[in-house]
Amino acid sequence: MFTKPEDFAKSGINSALFFANTTFDGIERLALLNLAAARSVFEGAMANINALLGAKDVQSLVSLQKGMASPSIEKGMEYSRNVIAIAAETKDKLAKEVETKVAENTAKVSGLVEKALESAPAGSEVAVAAVKTAIKTANEAYEGLNKAAKQAAEVAEASVAAATTATMKAANVVAAPKAKKAA
Repeated sequence: MFTKPEDFAKSGINSALFFANTTFDGIERLALLNLAAARSVFEGAMANINALLGAKDVQSLVSLQKGMASPSIEKGMEYSRNVIAIAAETKDKLAKEVETKVAENTAKVSGLVEKALESAPAGSEVAVAAVKTAIKTANEAYEGLNKAAKQAAEVAEASVAAATTATMKAANVVAAPKAKKAA
């Protein structure tokens, strides 16, 4: 329980630092991923250009182009999975901290309310019950919102996974018939 304003301020500052550091960590990881992806794309493009310049006829040129498409799609999908993983990890860290702080503060507020209600004058049972009901309702509302947010995140992750799978299947279906014709 906060007994001094300084304790309350220090708790707020510590929470702000945690959120800032966690967010900056996620941004840093995304920046590193983007730099690595940019380097990979540049190196791949240069290798592809060199390979295409070495083609001796149209058929070998077409064959090279077909072979270059699938790795590019796979790299793009891997990049997307990494971005989603970084975002999900950052979100989970932040959500866990919020959940912990809400539970701590709820316990503190409940303790303060209980102490205040113990010294309530006789005949104020209705007011005491109303305060307890309000606290219970607020906690239930928070739990409901938290549950809905988690479900929404799960649905989004499942949708991305399904889209990834569908894209990979479509890329393989498109690449496979063309490869058979060339053979």
